[in-house]
Amino acid sequence: MGESIWFIDAVARETMLFAAIGLLIGGLDDMLVDLVFLVGRVRRGGHARLTIATLPPPRQPGRIAVFVAAWDEVAVIGNMLVTAVERFDHPDYRIYVGLYPNDRATIDAAAAVAARDPRIRLVIGARDGPTTKADCLNTLWRAQQRDDARTRVATKAIVLHDAEDVVHADELRIFDALIERHDYVQLPVLPLVKRGAQLVSGHYADEFAEAHAKQLVVRTALGAGMPLAGTGCAIAPDILALIAAERGGDPFDASSLTEDYELGLRMADLGARGLFVRIDDARGGIVAVRAFFPDTIDTAVRQKTRWMTGIALSGWDRTGWARPLAFADHWMRMRDRRAPLAVVVLATAYCALPAWALAAGLHWYRGSSATAVGSPGLWLLVVNTALLAWRLATRMLFTGRSYGLREALWSLPRFVVGNFVALNAAPRALVRYIGMLRGAAPVWDKTRHEFPDAPAMANADVR
Repeated sequence: MGESIWFIDAVARETMLFAAIGLLIGGLDDMLVDLVFLVGRVRRGGHARLTIATLPPPRQPGRIAVFVAAWDEVAVIGNMLVTAVERFDHPDYRIYVGLYPNDRATIDAAAAVAARDPRIRLVIGARDGPTTKADCLNTLWRAQQRDDARTRVATKAIVLHDAEDVVHADELRIFDALIERHDYVQLPVLPLVKRGAQLVSGHYADEFAEAHAKQLVVRTALGAGMPLAGTGCAIAPDILALIAAERGGDPFDASSLTEDYELGLRMADLGARGLFVRIDDARGGIVAVRAFFPDTIDTAVRQKTRWMTGIALSGWDRTGWARPLAFADHWMRMRDRRAPLAVVVLATAYCALPAWALAAGLHWYRGSSATAVGSPGLWLLVVNTALLAWRLATRMLFTGRSYGLREALWSLPRFVVGNFVALNAAPRALVRYIGMLRGAAPVWDKTRHEFPDAPAMANADVR
């Protein structure tokens, strides 16, 4: 019995120490981002944020091409297209919808809307789906290039959207103005919180509220490469053409699971000028892309698996590191790739808690003294507790700014949900990555999407 207690004590002590050091490093890393953000806010002082009213008009308005890749999107594509043509406030745009010949239901749903509006262009690829989203986007790129050559009208910007997006009326006006001074522009993405699934769907709201109000702001302020979100972004055709020439004719890497992330970093490597912009609309809300994200644990794990595989694992192989002295870029790419290690630390921490409880219970049963926590271990626990409190408070703040007090309070239990999703996604991502190393072809592993109903649409652009 004594040896068993000694073993449990040792497991509890070592797992706690490993987890505490890992959590300390991650917590300090996050706090450093917060400090950079706060310093930037202080330096900007009381400068008013750009609004639609103060946005300078484009010097030379041009045609905007909106790319929407669609595989098995019969549930949302029709509503998305109807909403887009009703909302877009721009005189000259075309929506290119990428489709597959073996996806008849999605083709019919998109065709029903396209028949009523000539600005919608259906592009059916030559191969059956699913391939990858990047492959579908390449099909749209080639169609858009042919149209420009045929009509002799040059496209000014290419905008990426997903088939489930709720677009903002002002976004094309913003892209038309800002693409003249930047090679690519990214708007915020604000996931919609589905009633009845606040814990799972809402944890995306918390993560994006923080990422697109703080982390991308810090990233661009430091001059690090800005990854694209894959939606709500505009790209200058010239920079896409340059990348296409490098890759034999197609700008999007068809072998990538996260083509948006990689494309943003590649454009930065080429010296392209990127801009992440938060603009207030006429009602005081943020011009952003809204959409429902996965609302069940299973679908959330599947999506996070793809992100973790594409960014933290295969993305490391594919994009490498930045230029030797680009320290800010190295830091940001390291943060992008820390997820698998963070999950190991998190899993160890969750194992340490029951180990300590079991050890304490056995010592109580035997009437012996539990192993004391040493001074270094005690200080680690105190500092990590303070860092966790800071992290939760920061998340509540950014969620509250975008969604209000109610969702800010919900962000506390959702923090645990996010950890649970990550813990389940990490081993799946590793298995998938190993399969890719062994030659498995990347496949568009998408989840089912849902378009918001009328009440959700009414609230979509409130903030």
